[in-house]
Amino acid sequence: MHWRILDDGISAVAGSAWNRLSDEAYPHLRHEFLWALEAEDCLGEKVGWEPRHLVIEAADGSLLGALPMYLKHNSFGEFVFDWAWADAHHRVGLSYYPKLVIASPFTPATGPRLLLRPELRQTPLAERVTEYAIEAARLLGVSSLHWLFASDQLLAEDARLMRRTGCQFHWHNRDYESFDDFLAGLTSKRRKEILRERRMVREAGVDLIHLSGLDVSKDEWRVFHALYRATFDKHGNYPALTLGFFRRLAITLGEHVRLVMARRHGQIIAVAFFLVGADCLYGRYWGCREELPGLHFEACYYQGIELCIDRRLSRFEPGAQGEHKISRGFLPSPTFSYHWVAHEGLRKPIMLFLQREQQAMDEYMRRLMERSPYRRA
Repeated sequence: MHWRILDDGISAVAGSAWNRLSDEAYPHLRHEFLWALEAEDCLGEKVGWEPRHLVIEAADGSLLGALPMYLKHNSFGEFVFDWAWADAHHRVGLSYYPKLVIASPFTPATGPRLLLRPELRQTPLAERVTEYAIEAARLLGVSSLHWLFASDQLLAEDARLMRRTGCQFHWHNRDYESFDDFLAGLTSKRRKEILRERRMVREAGVDLIHLSGLDVSKDEWRVFHALYRATFDKHGNYPALTLGFFRRLAITLGEHVRLVMARRHGQIIAVAFFLVGADCLYGRYWGCREELPGLHFEACYYQGIELCIDRRLSRFEPGAQGEHKISRGFLPSPTFSYHWVAHEGLRKPIMLFLQREQQAMDEYMRRLMERSPYRRA
């Protein structure tokens, strides 16, 4: 058994072998998703994401495990903000970049980051994967190594790593039979507000339809991508994902891809993009041509909740940030990242920073929970 770093991207690994390591529960970790990012010009030096996947192979060359790993030259597209760490390195005369990140690029969705064959996940190999990653970081001479939005218990138990807690807003399915069943669990005020928002969309003459990736036409993908770009431009952000990326996903991950398309007077006025896992819905991108009251909430949240109820999905992660999601049924949920820093002198101050940040985050989430829209038992 040995490990190595892939310098030529994920195409060096057979898709079936990679997907054996990551369950269908996580479409953003599948070979098709990661390959689409590489093949369709979403990564590389221009955005500071260079694939350096770590693979673990048996003596016969078969794939035992892998880490979706990237050499980073900035902190763009990570959603775990570490500019203060970069500044600390700079103040002591060190370079923070490049660093290594283990994550799905531009995708703040939770899931495992130590990818192993199912039969190996409870073996000593699982505990050695972190050591291989640290060895790779030392070999590449980077400042640090970061597992983002990780759910792996082994990372939480590793004393070499520093844990950082973030906050997102997730919806949880309480075995609802219908959207009305969900509404029944809310306070009267919030129930009326959601019904009002949905009614405004209907009264504006908007029709909403769901399409799997396989059912979206080339022209519809073109319209979606134009709206996606316009949204990023409006907020001064860089739209890293290309039209080719979305079209490729539609072919290779069709049933995992979902568009909610809003039409008015026969014209597409808004589109929301989702990824569907085995037990979770991931909301990602949205764009609109007309700013209609309630339309964003309908397309991005309420349609997603209905899909979760219909498919018996237990959780809905609609993306990073957004306290406005609380009143629509999404409660504060902790997310975790794990960090290894090469410079021994900087580990202690970063650890102290994380401890203070943890206390502030715990208090922040406690206060947010007081705004829960759910009726108290």
